[in-house]
Amino acid sequence: MELRDFVDTLRRRWLSVVILTALGLAVAAVLAFTATPIYQATTRIFVSTQSVGSAVEAFQGSSYTQARMQSYVEVTTDPLVLDRVIEELNLDTSAEALAGAISARVIPDTVLIEIVASSETAEEAAEISNSVAHHLRDVVIDDLEEQVGDDSALVNLTVVKRAMEPHSPTSPSIPLFMVVGGVLGLIAGLAFAFARQALDTRVHSERDVTATTKHPVLAGFLFDPTAAKQPLTVHAGPRSPRAEAFRSLRTSLQFIDFGARSRALVVTSSLASEGKSTIAANLAIALADAGKSTLLIDADLRRPKVAEYMAVEGGVGLSDVLVGRATLTETLQPWGEEGRLFVLPSGSRPPNPSELLGSDSMAELLETLRGEFEQIIIDAPPLLPVTDAAVLSKVTDGALVVCAVGLTRTTQLSHALGGLENIDAKVLGLVVNMLPTRGPDSYGAYGYEYVEK
Repeated sequence: MELRDFVDTLRRRWLSVVILTALGLAVAAVLAFTATPIYQATTRIFVSTQSVGSAVEAFQGSSYTQARMQSYVEVTTDPLVLDRVIEELNLDTSAEALAGAISARVIPDTVLIEIVASSETAEEAAEISNSVAHHLRDVVIDDLEEQVGDDSALVNLTVVKRAMEPHSPTSPSIPLFMVVGGVLGLIAGLAFAFARQALDTRVHSERDVTATTKHPVLAGFLFDPTAAKQPLTVHAGPRSPRAEAFRSLRTSLQFIDFGARSRALVVTSSLASEGKSTIAANLAIALADAGKSTLLIDADLRRPKVAEYMAVEGGVGLSDVLVGRATLTETLQPWGEEGRLFVLPSGSRPPNPSELLGSDSMAELLETLRGEFEQIIIDAPPLLPVTDAAVLSKVTDGALVVCAVGLTRTTQLSHALGGLENIDAKVLGLVVNMLPTRGPDSYGAYGYEYVEK
């Protein structure tokens, strides 16, 4: 994945990242404000040894103290000390539980022991810390260390700083909670965004199509919410960006070598609802507008749409011609005022569409039509559900494959194109339909409208 892919993912999935980050902050805030406050109080003890006063004895006493201080730290949380603390303060707990609320350490390069006690109240934290220091001194002097001449201990522990009631709790730290919550939420949001992007195989832009196949993208069409009601954009809105895109597709097809004879191409897609019929109809109108005698054939004998879009009678058509129930003269219907565009609807629905479209009658019909029209556009069924379009692609000059942003998956597109390549059918190129006009993959800037002056 390139840097551009990361940026594209963030642009497409930014809302997920924002929502999960906000959720992390919200959870952190709830935990911070509902958590039980913990107060800490600190007591410091100075450890010294008794000596006669000579320099040698002083050095030996200091070394002795340093060697034993860690042992005193360990004794701090021993029941020998804590049982006395519990009894003195009348605490409703055990020595083991109380040990979890007490920490002790030797301050580096000193003979000071620091005792920190934690509690839900400031008063109790200070009392526990001071009591632990007091009883640690008693245990060390009276029970652990040996006595010297005057019945005093060799080691002396002196409280140099008594614990005071803290003014504010040490936890929860609201800023820390918020930072941790925000960071965890951001990480979760990024992970979700990239995971969703990795699992989302839908086509989002022309770039996704070019990354999937080596075949060229001949045109891209912006999403038009009015296309369902007004499918014939080239006719209804000839100055719209979508109509201009059809003229661009017409121009692109002119640079494809079809040989000397008239051109016949199939317009199909991977699955239904990707806009192939709309594109076939508008492309036929655009070709006719350029002065080409054009025939639009509805070869989708399963779910025909051309007759509905072109507003012609569709009861008799291609299927009837192929089985001999009607002639071309009876079924070809002129469309438009110029008389350059004719429509051959699908006709009655046969029980065997694939066999009918792959028959010798269909091949002979196309050869006949090539002699009468310069351009033949065939609207065929989708490639993946049925073989109709693949069969037609073999007897025409190739297929124009439509894919729709947000509907077509790259795997479906690959399988559809692979099916054509496996039978050596020519893929003329691809058309990307329903390109977004807003958002990170917006193609709105590509379109324009003519303005009369």
